[in-house]
Amino acid sequence: MLFPEIEPNEQGMLNVSPLHSIYWERSGNPNGLSVLIIHGGPGGGSSPSYRRYFDPKKFNIVQFDQRGCGRSTPHSELEENTTHHLIEDIEKIRQLLKIESWHVFGGSWGSTLSLIYAIQYTEKVLSLTLRGIFLCRQHELTWFYQKGASEIFSEEFDLYQSVIPLNERGNLINAFHKRLTSQDRSERTQAAHAWTRWEMSTSYLKPKEFSINKATNDNFSDSFARIECHYFINNIFLEENYILKNINKLKGIPVSIVQGRYDVVCPMRSAWDLNKALPTSKLYVIDNAGHSMKEIGISKRLIELTNELANSFSNL
Repeated sequence: MLFPEIEPNEQGMLNVSPLHSIYWERSGNPNGLSVLIIHGGPGGGSSPSYRRYFDPKKFNIVQFDQRGCGRSTPHSELEENTTHHLIEDIEKIRQLLKIESWHVFGGSWGSTLSLIYAIQYTEKVLSLTLRGIFLCRQHELTWFYQKGASEIFSEEFDLYQSVIPLNERGNLINAFHKRLTSQDRSERTQAAHAWTRWEMSTSYLKPKEFSINKATNDNFSDSFARIECHYFINNIFLEENYILKNINKLKGIPVSIVQGRYDVVCPMRSAWDLNKALPTSKLYVIDNAGHSMKEIGISKRLIELTNELANSFSNL
């Protein structure tokens, strides 16, 4: 279903502060429709496979690694790493590439950041294509990291919390944050592996070994776990329910939402609430899928949507 593999035709490092430099790239047709891909996590980093969701003859495909992850530097850095910083980084990339406005594509935390960027820079967003909606409300964090998903993937949840002493399990995000910011490298690594494995083992309707094995990559798991936990313990540095409170700003933007019915990481409720709050949006529920964009039904629908996007704008 995916388009053929392609390589970037332009890439670089953008200094966004005296501390941080972020990796960016673009591929496909430089004169095509500009689309920004926002990766998940936070701390997940971009992937070459994301390019394959867009017809390279029709799209100018832009990706970047958010602060502290992927090829951005310094690796796993938490200082000057907030939602506000990431939004401003996106704007700096747009200005660097001299793109007037663009389509935005994001899943999981990428959907969160896409929505926040569109709220704050509405005039720069032509459309939103979102997958695995995460609104980062407190009950969503509790569901996945404390109690909820634990009742479905019980064996994996026990592995996740096993690195935390019994007397600290009443608030697992706090307990992990303490260890992920520890000076004890062994303690930090153990916590990072456990945190990352938990998400990787629950991302598919049927768990995949190749996903679970990502947790054993020290470089990936350290930035993924540390940055995620850093954002979540700080409620992504925004007021509770920020997105739905500001949803009216998106009424003029076409929004497509693709959601796996059995997504345990970012449950269906968030996509449903977003669709209800934004009646102009279109919700596509994939009944035989979990969280990952690589689930067959999700991949198929996303490609259908990007093809429709290319066709609709080429006819204007």
